[in-house]
Amino acid sequence: MEMKTKEQYLESLRKMKFQLYMFGEKVTDLINHPIIRPSINSVAMTYELANDPEYEELMTAISSITGKRINRFTHLHQSTDDLIKKVKMLRLLGQKTGSCFQRCVGIDALNAIDSTSFEIDLKYGTDYHKRFRNYLAYVQEEDLTIDGAMTDPKGDRRLSPSQQKDPDLYLHIVEEKKNGIIVRGAKVHQTGALNSHEILVMPTISMGPNDKDYSICFALPADTDGIIYVYGRQSCDTRKLENSEIDVGNAKYGGQEAVVIFNDVFVPWERIFMLREFDFSTILVERFAGYHRSSYGGCKAGVGDVLIGAAALAADYNGVSHAGHIKDKLIEMVHLNETLYACGIACASQGNRTASGTYLIDLLLANICKQNVTRFPYEISRLAEDITGGLMVTMPSEKDLKHPEIGPLLDKYLRGVFEIPTEKRMRIMRLVENMTLGAAAVGYRTESLHGAGSPQAQRIMIARQCNLEYKKELAKKIAGI
Repeated sequence: MEMKTKEQYLESLRKMKFQLYMFGEKVTDLINHPIIRPSINSVAMTYELANDPEYEELMTAISSITGKRINRFTHLHQSTDDLIKKVKMLRLLGQKTGSCFQRCVGIDALNAIDSTSFEIDLKYGTDYHKRFRNYLAYVQEEDLTIDGAMTDPKGDRRLSPSQQKDPDLYLHIVEEKKNGIIVRGAKVHQTGALNSHEILVMPTISMGPNDKDYSICFALPADTDGIIYVYGRQSCDTRKLENSEIDVGNAKYGGQEAVVIFNDVFVPWERIFMLREFDFSTILVERFAGYHRSSYGGCKAGVGDVLIGAAALAADYNGVSHAGHIKDKLIEMVHLNETLYACGIACASQGNRTASGTYLIDLLLANICKQNVTRFPYEISRLAEDITGGLMVTMPSEKDLKHPEIGPLLDKYLRGVFEIPTEKRMRIMRLVENMTLGAAAVGYRTESLHGAGSPQAQRIMIARQCNLEYKKELAKKIAGI
């Protein structure tokens, strides 16, 4: 089939039968749920732009498997140009949605598994790579959204998976059958899981010989029997239930996370791409993390563009855009944002071909990129809050503004620059609040810290990749030692 349209994507979600809980109740209608729908709209944008001729170069690619034009989110990177286009695509989508659009994990997982499965086959004579390529051809043909599931609950961090008192705190094999395996466990912080057609499971940490049953990688339809979803809370999320467009801040787009529980789920052999090859868990984790950390140089820069624009508008509406310190703060925000983007482009441009033919980003620069992402969006958010002003968090509701008696009084006393309607000022303040403190802050501020691994995870990888001994030799030579 051809690439899905936005409408076809929405229709495909309607046909899925997720077992979902939110606020202690079972949810059956995802598409029309006011809390979930904004996150669906964000994913739908990835389909909408892929069918727009203006964005074809960034949003689509020619499949290395079928030779057909496909959505770039299902593509295997065939060059550094592909890696660079991915970063540019993610920035574009951040600009269009002002939120997390949830498909980065999928493309990063697909590329990491492709090269790792190929190398497992080289060592052990398995056929994982053939299985994976057959699976990917199906994903590309059907234009599916993939949820990459890596993070386990982890329990007691002092203990390995096999040492946990509760063995289910890392997803693992509980039974092997003639036609497949049974798995049990959970994946947490799963971005866009309920907006995905498939869930692609990977190990979460480096595994040892005693952790073989935890060293698994497989894919399943996201609504497979036995998979249970519990929707994650976001700050100010119930504002979406109040039928208030202004108070939500970004009423059309948003992100989504869930706890995904695998309650004795069957996985057929043809959907398994790693089975007990614990010695390759480190390679898979590091490659996926590297791809995903480079992605943040695109998506966070795109969302940052929206936040910078909102802060600049707030300054205009407050009548302070002429002030030198305001101009300087906006310049600093741009400087930090473009630095994130530069790092994303840098690690992409320095990528290299793996044995399977897919291209891998420069791992050191990818971790430098993500380390900056753990810091700069926080400063950009702080400056946006500074410029916008305290009314951002003390402002009355939209219902008050539209009340027949007090509304006119609020319109009078909450106006900034007289020529700018009070409602416009309130709208832009709510957008800044949403992106720095509210629901969208999950996909920008907090995700910048914890997404794709904590700051310490990047520092560990930087230590591994930085080659200090080589730098010592450079210094010795210059110093005559």
